[in-house]
Amino acid sequence: MLVSGAAISLPTAQADESAAGPSTELLVSLGHEYLAQRADAVTVGAAKASMVTNVPVTASMNVELDVEYEKLSDLAVAYQEADGGYSGAEVTVTPTGEVEVNGDTATLNVEEETKLFNVLTAKDRAEGTPEAEEYVVPHELVFKQAADGAWRLADDKADTGALPPSHYAAEPDLTPLTDESGGDPDGPEGDRGEAAETGGDPATDTKSVQIYAGYNYPAMAAYANKHWKNYNSDYRKYDNDCTNFISQAMRKGGWKTTSGSVSSRKDNKKWFYGSWSSSTSYTWAGAENWYWFAQKHSKRTHSLKSVWDMGLADVLQADWDRNDNINHTMIVTKNTSKDRYLTYHTPSTHNRSMKKILAKYPKAWWYAHRT
Repeated sequence: MLVSGAAISLPTAQADESAAGPSTELLVSLGHEYLAQRADAVTVGAAKASMVTNVPVTASMNVELDVEYEKLSDLAVAYQEADGGYSGAEVTVTPTGEVEVNGDTATLNVEEETKLFNVLTAKDRAEGTPEAEEYVVPHELVFKQAADGAWRLADDKADTGALPPSHYAAEPDLTPLTDESGGDPDGPEGDRGEAAETGGDPATDTKSVQIYAGYNYPAMAAYANKHWKNYNSDYRKYDNDCTNFISQAMRKGGWKTTSGSVSSRKDNKKWFYGSWSSSTSYTWAGAENWYWFAQKHSKRTHSLKSVWDMGLADVLQADWDRNDNINHTMIVTKNTSKDRYLTYHTPSTHNRSMKKILAKYPKAWWYAHRT
């Protein structure tokens, strides 16, 4: 259980800042301690540990974190059972704006960049296993000033998008994509067939890592590795950016855009990018629409029976609530004899273990594409 917010000792440096409002340095320090502890909560050491926050928080935030840390502890156990889990975390917090003070409330926007390290030593890892999973998440941190003048964390509005990173216990955002963000408000086109199987062991990758059917798979994966957090300014960014990112990678690897116009942008047989959202096809940035173009109409991809059949630059899509409307799109950037590693946007995530994804989302339907 978490200790009460009122019982937590406060940083002595806060006393000097109560009158003028908190400094950016103070709030970043408090935010870093909080986010570092959240990341630590899913590591092996936290799997059996009692979680006690070291950060001053409000009473309501304390109640929320009490529930969250129990879920995070359960995730730590699930990850450990899946592939050994994480050995530790490295967290960097960078302010992305100025502190805004309104009476007894202070708000600061920050960017969290975290590495979660593979528990296995280099000697025990399968060849090609990434040293760590990485992600970047924007946060709006809200602080309240207590009667003693000290500032306490009151809320964390994390922009985790369609797939929360590993240390967040929240459920996925199932809000349908809108026209403006590239999705098809009309819903599914039809029956897409069976979802990919998730049981068994990773298969030996028989996919050529060079060029097949005119596509350059290393170029696709290299693009994802380069732009997973450093967004390509040649393309606009959507609120739900996962499929926009995958379309960029496919284009880099040799996919050709089709003809198209404002009047044909809802046509799932078209795939094109324009200077404005209104001149970009739904298939470019909508996960559901991309599926129908890629697999059913253009046949640039075909379905794989198991997620473990995926190879480099293959694409995995998720239907979180099994309603036949795909929510999320990812690309394989590394594959080993023991796992597959996925990279995606919203949130910006690099080399996330397939085994850990399955451990967190056991009820999702998965659609694996051979690109």
